[in-house]
Amino acid sequence: MNDKKEIGQSEKILNAAIQCISTKGYASVSLRDIADEAGVVLSQVNYYYKNKEGLFIGVIRVLAQHYLQEIEDKLKQGKSADEKTAYLIEYFQDALLKNPGLIKMLFDMTSMALWSDTFKEPLRQLFDDSTALIEEYIMKDLSQTRDRDNYSPSILSRITLGALFGTSIHIMLAKNQKDAVGSLSAIQVFIK
Repeated sequence: MNDKKEIGQSEKILNAAIQCISTKGYASVSLRDIADEAGVVLSQVNYYYKNKEGLFIGVIRVLAQHYLQEIEDKLKQGKSADEKTAYLIEYFQDALLKNPGLIKMLFDMTSMALWSDTFKEPLRQLFDDSTALIEEYIMKDLSQTRDRDNYSPSILSRITLGALFGTSIHIMLAKNQKDAVGSLSAIQVFIK
């Protein structure tokens, strides 16, 4: 019975952290903000996660699992490589328009990983796993049917993810994001 309460409190804190970080950014959120959002005392945050860094690692793991599952679900909807690519692009477009806070969090986490060895490994794993999904569902099919100038499916998958990620940053910074989000569709031309 205590285990369920502990898991419940831990998840409550983690969900509060995700909410706070997605609205304010990692650097602007304190553990006290997260404790207040979760409706717990600060010592409980420290009990479960030790410090802000430990909590952030938990956030990265939850979000990585969430992103990867959503991307794979989208890729499974397509029958051909072209359809799968269209669904992948649609995923990024929907995320930018409907849940920009979570996309901003991904950018924030990536920025932190560039400077912190603690955050680097989970983010590297997220990008590697994302690339592996693109390779498995799209690039392997394309490499069998189209000449890719001797580029491996792995390299093309990294380029595709980089194009989606980089274009998404550009869209988030655009004055008119709703108009700019259409630029993601051009990535499909590159993949063909």
